[in-house]
Amino acid sequence: MAPIRVNAGRMKFPPDPAALLPVLRAPLRVVLAQAPERALTLLLAAGLTHLLRGQALTGRLPELAGKHVSLLVSDLRRELRFRITPSGLASGWGAAWDVRIRGSYEDFWRLASRSEDPDTLFFQRRLTIEGETETGLMLKNLLDGLDYDWRAHVRAVLGVELPGAPR
Repeated sequence: MAPIRVNAGRMKFPPDPAALLPVLRAPLRVVLAQAPERALTLLLAAGLTHLLRGQALTGRLPELAGKHVSLLVSDLRRELRFRITPSGLASGWGAAWDVRIRGSYEDFWRLASRSEDPDTLFFQRRLTIEGETETGLMLKNLLDGLDYDWRAHVRAVLGVELPGAPR
């Protein structure tokens, strides 16, 4: 089945979710700067774990299960601590971090939105990794290989194929 066309062919249904990312940039910065770190970590862990459903990289999470990761957003003076589980993320405030990734909000945004290559961000030292070298390298490689598949996510969550999805 072909996608439903809306607005005289200018917008496809369903829309590409990645097109919504720029709208979230400023509000997310405000929330990150204002919300309590521990509460925000819980919300982000739940949201990111949900978004990981159906993604190929979840098969590699058991290798990192139990590791604690700190994301330090230096310009906002905020820290988020996660524990990697076999299926996603949980709050990681209960233990010291194994790996810390440090950078500005803009550089984390570039990493998350895939608007800049992760290798560039790390090699230019705009994002830095400290702590366990092997774990940090595994995380960087996971991020580097991330190619988010919205169709696989919808299939994993709802059990349905989006229109135009390859079979």
